[in-house]
Amino acid sequence: MFMSTHKPPRAYLTNVFQCRCPRCREGKLFKNGVSANISKNNEMNELCPVCGQPTEIEVGFYYGTGYVSYMLAVMVSGATFVAWWLFIGFSFTDNRFAWWIGINAVILILLQPWLMRLSRSLWMSWFVRYDPTWRDNMPRDYERIVPGQMNNW
Repeated sequence: MFMSTHKPPRAYLTNVFQCRCPRCREGKLFKNGVSANISKNNEMNELCPVCGQPTEIEVGFYYGTGYVSYMLAVMVSGATFVAWWLFIGFSFTDNRFAWWIGINAVILILLQPWLMRLSRSLWMSWFVRYDPTWRDNMPRDYERIVPGQMNNW
């Protein structure tokens, strides 16, 4: 019986949630684990440690992740709103709505380090496609990278 030495690739969403390289779906995008220290939390490998895919495709590439992070925060807020409405309910005669606002704010603050990483992983997965033959092909050379302008914002 033939046994393959290659394991099947991770599913797209599993890859995004685990913050893996979208090209090979094996290498980790971030150097450190999730942390409240924002500078360490967003510290990414310059290249994927497995396939060599650059993580910074162009100067200012991750500016768009602000929109993705906002979308994720709205989704979390919507989920907490529905959960609060179903389990506790809303009323304008007491302060249940104010309690939901406060608890939702705390949840968003606690999730922010993870949401920032997830938005970067999701953003990169939209621009770098999975390559099942990544072992045989070099990563694409992005011509818009100017080393002198990196981290110049």
